[in-house]
Amino acid sequence: MSKRAAPLLQQNGGGSIVSLTYMASQRVMPKYNVMAVAKAALECSTRYLAYELGEHNIRVNAISAGPLNTLAARGVSGFTGFRNQVAEIAPLRRNIEQSEVGDTALFLSSPLARAITGEVLYVDAGYNIMGSGSAQ
Repeated sequence: MSKRAAPLLQQNGGGSIVSLTYMASQRVMPKYNVMAVAKAALECSTRYLAYELGEHNIRVNAISAGPLNTLAARGVSGFTGFRNQVAEIAPLRRNIEQSEVGDTALFLSSPLARAITGEVLYVDAGYNIMGSGSAQ
Protein backbone atom coordinates (compact mmCIF):
# COMPACT_ATOMS: atom_id res chain seq x y z
CA MET A 1 0.00 0.00 0.00
CA SER A 2 2.84 2.36 0.81
CA LYS A 3 4.29 1.87 -2.65
CA ARG A 4 0.99 2.99 -4.20
CA ALA A 5 0.43 5.83 -1.73
CA ALA A 6 3.94 7.29 -1.88
CA PRO A 7 3.56 9.08 -5.26
CA LEU A 8 0.29 10.67 -4.14
CA LEU A 9 1.81 11.81 -0.87
CA GLN A 10 4.90 13.15 -2.67
CA GLN A 11 2.68 15.26 -4.94
CA ASN A 12 1.28 16.91 -1.83
CA GLY A 13 4.68 17.56 -0.27
CA GLY A 14 4.65 14.59 2.11
CA GLY A 15 2.29 12.94 4.52
CA SER A 16 1.82 10.21 7.07
CA ILE A 17 1.19 6.47 6.97
CA VAL A 18 -0.15 4.84 10.14
CA SER A 19 -0.75 1.16 10.88
CA LEU A 20 -2.08 -0.82 13.85
CA THR A 21 0.03 -3.37 15.68
CA TYR A 22 -0.05 -5.20 19.00
CA MET A 23 2.46 -5.83 21.76
CA ALA A 24 2.43 -9.57 21.01
CA SER A 25 5.11 -8.65 18.47
CA GLN A 26 7.47 -8.20 21.45
CA ARG A 27 6.01 -10.48 24.13
CA VAL A 28 4.42 -13.90 24.21
CA MET A 29 0.65 -13.61 24.30
CA PRO A 30 -1.04 -17.01 24.49
CA LYS A 31 -3.31 -17.84 21.53
CA TYR A 32 -1.98 -14.95 19.40
CA ASN A 33 0.38 -17.34 17.58
CA VAL A 34 1.19 -16.50 13.94
CA MET A 35 -0.37 -13.02 14.22
CA ALA A 36 2.49 -12.10 16.57
CA VAL A 37 4.95 -12.90 13.79
CA ALA A 38 2.91 -10.80 11.36
CA LYS A 39 2.88 -7.85 13.78
CA ALA A 40 6.65 -8.13 14.31
CA ALA A 41 7.11 -8.00 10.53
CA LEU A 42 4.79 -4.99 10.35
CA GLU A 43 6.82 -3.12 12.96
CA CYS A 44 10.07 -3.91 11.17
CA SER A 45 8.51 -2.74 7.89
CA THR A 46 7.43 0.46 9.64
CA ARG A 47 11.05 1.27 10.50
CA TYR A 48 12.37 0.47 7.02
CA LEU A 49 9.59 2.40 5.28
CA ALA A 50 10.23 5.37 7.56
CA TYR A 51 13.83 5.32 6.38
CA GLU A 52 12.99 4.86 2.71
CA LEU A 53 10.17 7.41 2.53
CA GLY A 54 11.61 9.98 4.92
CA GLU A 55 13.49 11.82 2.18
CA HIS A 56 10.09 12.53 0.60
CA ASN A 57 8.72 13.95 3.88
CA ILE A 58 6.54 10.87 4.36
CA ARG A 59 6.34 9.68 7.97
CA VAL A 60 5.55 6.06 8.83
CA ASN A 61 4.44 5.00 12.32
CA ALA A 62 2.44 2.29 14.06
CA ILE A 63 0.00 2.35 16.95
CA SER A 64 0.04 -0.54 19.40
CA ALA A 65 -3.40 -0.46 20.94
CA GLY A 66 -4.51 -2.20 24.09
CA PRO A 67 -7.46 -4.59 24.01
CA LEU A 68 -10.50 -2.93 22.49
CA ASN A 69 -13.98 -4.22 23.16
CA THR A 70 -15.00 -5.02 19.59
CA LEU A 71 -17.29 -7.72 18.25
CA ALA A 72 -14.31 -9.55 16.72
CA ALA A 73 -12.30 -9.38 19.95
CA ARG A 74 -15.17 -10.75 22.02
CA GLY A 75 -15.01 -13.87 19.85
CA VAL A 76 -11.47 -14.62 21.11
CA SER A 77 -11.40 -17.15 23.93
CA GLY A 78 -10.43 -15.49 27.23
CA PHE A 79 -10.63 -11.94 25.85
CA THR A 80 -12.94 -10.59 28.56
CA GLY A 81 -10.71 -11.93 31.33
CA PHE A 82 -7.62 -10.46 29.69
CA ARG A 83 -9.32 -7.09 29.27
CA ASN A 84 -10.29 -7.08 32.96
CA GLN A 85 -6.71 -7.97 33.91
CA VAL A 86 -5.33 -5.11 31.82
CA ALA A 87 -7.65 -2.67 33.60
CA GLU A 88 -6.32 -3.84 36.98
CA ILE A 89 -2.62 -3.78 36.03
CA ALA A 90 -2.31 -0.75 33.73
CA PRO A 91 -1.01 2.38 35.49
CA LEU A 92 -4.14 4.30 34.47
CA ARG A 93 -6.24 1.47 36.00
CA ARG A 94 -8.59 1.29 33.04
CA ASN A 95 -8.94 0.02 29.50
CA ILE A 96 -8.66 2.23 26.48
CA GLU A 97 -11.44 3.46 24.25
CA GLN A 98 -11.56 3.34 20.47
CA SER A 99 -11.60 7.14 20.33
CA GLU A 100 -8.19 7.23 22.03
CA VAL A 101 -6.67 5.16 19.23
CA GLY A 102 -8.37 7.46 16.72
CA ASP A 103 -7.00 10.53 18.50
CA THR A 104 -3.48 9.08 18.32
CA ALA A 105 -3.86 8.35 14.60
CA LEU A 106 -5.08 11.91 14.08
CA PHE A 107 -2.08 13.27 15.98
CA LEU A 108 0.37 11.13 13.97
CA SER A 109 -1.25 12.31 10.74
CA SER A 110 -1.11 15.96 11.72
CA PRO A 111 1.72 18.50 11.55
CA LEU A 112 2.01 18.20 15.34
CA ALA A 113 3.90 14.92 14.75
CA ARG A 114 6.04 16.27 11.90
CA ALA A 115 9.28 15.01 13.48
CA ILE A 116 8.03 11.55 14.49
CA THR A 117 8.68 8.61 12.17
CA GLY A 118 9.55 4.94 12.48
CA GLU A 119 7.94 4.67 15.88
CA VAL A 120 5.49 2.37 17.61
CA LEU A 121 3.29 4.39 19.96
CA TYR A 122 1.54 2.44 22.69
CA VAL A 123 -2.05 3.41 23.42
CA ASP A 124 -2.78 0.96 26.22
CA ALA A 125 -3.21 2.97 29.44
CA GLY A 126 0.43 2.19 30.21
CA TYR A 127 0.05 -1.60 30.30
CA ASN A 128 3.17 -2.12 28.17
CA ILE A 129 5.50 -0.63 30.81
CA MET A 130 4.59 -3.18 33.45
CA GLY A 131 6.97 -6.04 34.29
CA SER A 132 6.44 -9.65 33.37
CA GLY A 133 5.19 -10.48 36.85
CA SER A 134 2.24 -8.19 36.21
CA ALA A 135 1.20 -9.73 32.90
CA GLN A 136 -0.62 -13.03 32.47
